[in-house]
Amino acid sequence: MTQQLQFPEPVQGTISPAAAETAKQDGIARATANTPPDWATACRAAIELMARRGTPFQAADLIAEGLVDEPDHPARWGAAFNNAARAGVIQEAGYVRSKRATVHGSICKQWTGTSSFRRAA
Repeated sequence: MTQQLQFPEPVQGTISPAAAETAKQDGIARATANTPPDWATACRAAIELMARRGTPFQAADLIAEGLVDEPDHPARWGAAFNNAARAGVIQEAGYVRSKRATVHGSICKQWTGTSSFRRAA
């Protein structure tokens, strides 16, 4: 019988919420900087349209409605939604299975328009 090596507590430096957040923000910044401007503009408009409706949505809904195509790299989605959230357009509305076949039903965030964005729109 083989036993798994278990540590009584996390190894120092392996768990760092601050380092994780820094890595996330660095990745978002790189994805944003490398996103083709025409796709970024179309995606932002699509997110804003869906946000005005006030119902939960995910990336697959933007594609299904013909508002935007798949980006050249999947990291573009996270950057687009994160940027819209930081701008106050959308907020998290839970987690659901993705409808996009390309990600095989993995878990993804769904979003809804913020009440302040919907009032201003």
